[in-house]
Formats: sequence, structure tokens, C-alpha cells
Amino acid sequence: MALDDPLLQGFRRFQQQYFSASNPVYASLCQGQHPVTLVIACCDSRVHPPALMGSQPGEMFVIRNVANLVPPYSPHNEHASVAAALEFAVLNLNVGRIIVMGHSGCGGIQALLRRSTPRDSALTRWLAIAEPARELTYRHHTGDSAAVQARQCEQAAILVSLNNLLGYPWLADRVKAGQLLLDGWYFDMHEGALWGLDADSHRFVPLVCPLAQQGD
Repeated sequence: MALDDPLLQGFRRFQQQYFSASNPVYASLCQGQHPVTLVIACCDSRVHPPALMGSQPGEMFVIRNVANLVPPYSPHNEHASVAAALEFAVLNLNVGRIIVMGHSGCGGIQALLRRSTPRDSALTRWLAIAEPARELTYRHHTGDSAAVQARQCEQAAILVSLNNLLGYPWLADRVKAGQLLLDGWYFDMHEGALWGLDADSHRFVPLVCPLAQQGD
């Protein structure tokens, strides 16, 4: 492997930042992790939660998958990767907040809307989790543009995941007890803005406006 590999250079920068004598972050992290927030995000390479939120190592537990989906609860799922990570974060790490973060331009949601994946593929079966979002989008936005439909479906898929989270009994118990907060966020990468689900109106409202609007 070439010594000028950009990934190796990146690790050296990371090493200098977090393993230096002046900032030995991992000296304590090696003893264990205590994140306060779990983020369920898309595996899209443009959506990197720690970078988006300025989070330091050890502060955020992250689950990433296609279209930031949470499968419905099933006690008999033998290969429940997302469920296993949820269980670990909630019951072992005792996170106090879960954020489901979707984003604009999601390729998984585009594939869901267009049904562009092979019928029996793993991706098709995975995206079926968000089928209620697709149905809701076409029920209420049939005459809208493809861009509007995509945004509506991306945001509706966040709601699907939030609802599915409440199907996990041990997670729902903590929400009811006030020990765990659930949030839905939407990253608009076109504008560089962040939207959040308002629990009362069930609509997404601006949390952080685009820079151009902040200067007004």
C-alpha cells in the first residue's frame, strides 16, 4: 500500500488530533464508551452524522443503513442487525436520545418510489420496510413533481422508522417513562439546512436555516 494513500494520511491526521500528548482523547475512551445520543442515519457517503453535528469520538452511537430505516419489531428475527444495535445502545449504553435522520436526494427512497430494484433482491426486501411512506406519498402527492414526491417520501420514511421504534417494548417503556427522547431530523443537502419533526403538527419545521437566510 502506498504511503501517500489519502486514507492513511487521513488516519495520521486523526492520530495527531486524538492521540497527541496535548489531547489524549482515547486515553479515557479506551476504558469504555458513554454516548448520550443514538443516530439512525442513511449509509449515503454524503451523510456523516458526527461531521454534520460536530460530534467528537465517544459522544454519538451511530447506526447506518440504506434509507435510515428501522425494521418493525420481531422477537424471532435471528439476524436483526438494527435491532441488536438498538438493544445495545438503549439497554447497555443507556442513551437518552434517538434521532432518526433522513436526507434529501436519498437513492434508497428513489428506488422505493420507482420500484427500480430487482423484485427478489435484498435491497428490495429492505426498502419494503418503508412501503407505508411510498403509499402515503402517492396517495397525497400524485400530481406533484418528482422532486416534491421524493422529499415527501424521504420525510415520511422517517415517520415510519419512528413508529417502528415504538414497537420495541423495552424501548417504548423508556420513552413512556421519560428516560428516552425520540426525534426525527431531515438534512437538506441542497440548501445546507436541517429540519425537525414537530410532534404536535406532525410536520417538519426548520431547526437550522440555510446560511443565506441566516444573514438576512
